[in-house]
Amino acid sequence: MSRRFYVFALAASLLALVVVVVGAYVRLSDAGLSCPDWPGCYQKLLAPTTEQQVDHANRLYPDRPVETAKAWKEMIHRYLAGILGLLILGLAIAAWRNRSDPTQKVALPLFLLGLVGLQAALGMWTVTLLVQPAIVTLHLLGGMAVLALVWWLALRQRQARRPMEKIWYSPAFKLLALIGLFLLVLQIILGGWTSTNYAGFYCSDFPTCQGQWWPTMDFREAFTFWQPLGENYEGGRLAPEAAVAIHVIHRIGAVVVLIVLSALGIRAGLGRGTPALRSVGWIVVMLVLIQAALGIATAMGGIPLALAVAHNAVAALLLLAVVTLNHLLHPTGYPLQGATRL
Repeated sequence: MSRRFYVFALAASLLALVVVVVGAYVRLSDAGLSCPDWPGCYQKLLAPTTEQQVDHANRLYPDRPVETAKAWKEMIHRYLAGILGLLILGLAIAAWRNRSDPTQKVALPLFLLGLVGLQAALGMWTVTLLVQPAIVTLHLLGGMAVLALVWWLALRQRQARRPMEKIWYSPAFKLLALIGLFLLVLQIILGGWTSTNYAGFYCSDFPTCQGQWWPTMDFREAFTFWQPLGENYEGGRLAPEAAVAIHVIHRIGAVVVLIVLSALGIRAGLGRGTPALRSVGWIVVMLVLIQAALGIATAMGGIPLALAVAHNAVAALLLLAVVTLNHLLHPTGYPLQGATRL
């Protein structure tokens, strides 16, 4: 496995993080439908800028007048996602060509290539299905999955170049790390569902919601996954009781994740593991606390754009930290027999 492959995997990870954060910025600034077609914008590769281009675009899509600033946000996100797709295509080709090397991961780069293709399709459907909440949530989840998996690929390839110290960790500790990752992914999905249904606006007080610990809620409508086609879901279309239900469940999930990840991070930070594991443990604790504070401030502040984007960015960083912790606890490629027991 060449160093170049590892460097490109690392670069793809960093770019994937940027794409996720910019995607959140586009969604939260209501720019997701600023280009009514896909993959271009008003049938052009660049957003309409000049007066002539804007007039032509408005004639093409009279029901969607050009908002140039928002259109550029959307197109910049598409360009960045396109570059990321090309990087992952290069990784898949390189992995396949180097498949005879036993240290080369092959299946994961190929899977990532397929996932990026699906992600592109979800991006298209986000526009053509008028930000259908299920599609937008899947698009968010796909972005997070690409980010986590390409980061995992970089970590695993780095381990192939620099084998980690042999340490035995208890099955309970490893299981806690996997449970923490699972709960975090669920919470990210809930966060996406909250955002795409504009449910964040319905509880501006904390810890209560609308002045009550358990306000009137409609869980059936709140978690009806697929909504009728042909309607524009920008701004949200759920009844207030349904939106409140989503918000409250997201808060409950946040409390559970805060407890589990704090316990996991403290266990890793105070344990006798490697310095890397201890450092990542404390990073997990720090990020989950920051994320909780950002969530409260975002809800109480009426979803200000900067805080909401930061809430998404820290969720992505927290996902990377928990993935890294699982990588350190579940190494491959060396025997555990005779290793140090902790």
